[in-house]
This record gives sequence, structure tokens and C-alpha cells, in this order.
Amino acid sequence: MSDAFIWSVVIGMGLANFAVRFAPIAVVSRMRIPRPFMRWLSFIPVAVMGSLVAGQVLLVEGDLVAPWSNPYALAAVPTALIYHKTRSFLGSVVAGMVIFIALRTVM
Repeated sequence: MSDAFIWSVVIGMGLANFAVRFAPIAVVSRMRIPRPFMRWLSFIPVAVMGSLVAGQVLLVEGDLVAPWSNPYALAAVPTALIYHKTRSFLGSVVAGMVIFIALRTVM
């Protein structure tokens, strides 16, 4: 495959992706959406993030591991508490990495 073909596929996919995502946003942004539906929609990012994090924390190399022997799960709990207390995403990420590294060296 030539470089021109690869770049044309990448650009074409980008344009198709933009068109598919932009059309609903353009239409919905002009509509008046009921408050209960907007409230329901507000929980989608949290649910998606929770499912992504849970999958990464609970599965170690594709296997479900007991929480007390899983450094990912053990590091996730204090990281969540630090974020809850400080509301600092960067601080909680750094603290979580330090906690995880400490747990990995101990376990």
C-alpha cells in the first residue's frame, strides 16, 4: 500500500467520523430536551468511565483476581478516597501511581 492510499483512508475515516458525530449534535442542539431526559443523559459519562475503570482494576492480565491480592484494586480504593477528599484529578492520579508502585514492590 502506498503512503497516499493510507493517508487518503485516514482522512476519509476522519471526515466520515466527523459527519456521523456532527449531524446528531447539530440537530439536537436546536431542540428543547426535557429536564428528566437531560438528567438521565448526564449519568452516561460517569457510567462509561466506571465501567472502563472497573474492567481495568478488577481484571489482571485478563483474569479476575481476588481484591486482597490485586494491587490494582488495592491502589484504586485510596486513590478514589484521595480524589473524593481533594477533588484534584492530577493529585489523585500521582498518588494512585505512587500507591500502586509501592504495592507492586511489596506484593
